[in-house]
Amino acid sequence: MLDRSLLLFFNGLNCPALDKIMWFISGKYEWIPLYLFILFLFFKKGKWHGFLFLIATIITIALADLSSVHIFKEGFQRYRPSHNLDIQHLLHFVNNYRGGSFGFVSSHAANTFGLATISSLIINKKWFFWTISIWAALVGISRIYLGVHYPADVAVGAILGVICGYISFWGLSKIYKFD
Repeated sequence: MLDRSLLLFFNGLNCPALDKIMWFISGKYEWIPLYLFILFLFFKKGKWHGFLFLIATIITIALADLSSVHIFKEGFQRYRPSHNLDIQHLLHFVNNYRGGSFGFVSSHAANTFGLATISSLIINKKWFFWTISIWAALVGISRIYLGVHYPADVAVGAILGVICGYISFWGLSKIYKFD
């Protein structure tokens, strides 16, 4: 029941200011400037470098997203806390957002940790690794705060994303050497 206790702790931290912050952090389109900045870092090294990074990112996100939905969510069919009748009445929801029915594993976590992994493996700078890792962790925490994922959903999603990032990097490193 650690999973439930941690969910209730993070979700119970709610206040209007934190609701807005976590809603923003959990958004998809809010991070477009970050994605463009990362892409800029790669294209700055050369068009070929940027293009291959873009391909690696697409492969990573596709692997992470498709496997999180079609293998895990559809395979396990574990209800999100927001759809679990035993716990949903204990939760605070921001903008009445509850997500889809199933939440294991978190696609947000898989995608953000996948992006963090592939980009930090290619950039290979400590400052970037820590910055992008903290960002990915905050996205995962925001999903718990919003009451749409248990911590285990996020943790396993993060692991899935890291694995997908490494697979993409391994495959890409067979055809191109990033410096």
